[in-house]
Amino acid sequence: MEFLVEVAGLLALGAVVYLLASAAQAITGFGMALLAVPVLIPVVGPVPAVVSSVLVSVVLCARAWWRERDEVDVRLAMRVSVAAAFGLPLGLVLLLLLTEVQLSLAVAVSVVLGVLVLALVKLPPVGRVGEVAGGFVSGALLTSTGLNGPPLVITFQAAGLEPRRFRATLQAAFLAQDVVAVIGFLVVAKIDLTAGLVALGGIAGVPAGWALGDKVFGALRPETFRKVVLAGLVMTACASVALVLR
Repeated sequence: MEFLVEVAGLLALGAVVYLLASAAQAITGFGMALLAVPVLIPVVGPVPAVVSSVLVSVVLCARAWWRERDEVDVRLAMRVSVAAAFGLPLGLVLLLLLTEVQLSLAVAVSVVLGVLVLALVKLPPVGRVGEVAGGFVSGALLTSTGLNGPPLVITFQAAGLEPRRFRATLQAAFLAQDVVAVIGFLVVAKIDLTAGLVALGGIAGVPAGWALGDKVFGALRPETFRKVVLAGLVMTACASVALVLR
């Protein structure tokens, strides 16, 4: 009986957290892991939190990419995805070597740095070298912290993509990284029952979360979009730092 209660609790936890996180991603183009991972860490631990976020992201991003595939900047998505493939193994090594406290700290630092960079009034063009660097760092962060969004957000905003193209290209890049990351998690045996149940509940919450967030996204003016992105990162950064200092 206790086992069934625990299973139901993890499914419900995943559904609620990832419904809200999916809405955040629909609004800003990213943010699912930024919201979900810091919230889940104190409940299930860093590794299940990171792994569940990647599992849910595969479904969310595949669904979103297919619906908006005509808006994707294919060359940019491919460039950062290839670079990310080289960063993913580094992230797996960090996931295996770092303690829970160190992983929690890495989550906080990743979010705070993303906020500081995006707080700049205008990001200069980063060029192909910057796009490759952004992809590599994003890949490393994905398999170690689940937070691969900030480097790509910085890269894509510097590229001057308008909001819908920005969101669609992010989903394509996230999907490519997530698929490879799941394979990596399988290889190092990091997909356990806890992560699987939280992810299963999360997948159930994705359609409603995205639909809710998409309505908000459709109502945003381009000049408001950047402010919403930054506000979301600031709130997550505060939560991440609080978790480390708890």
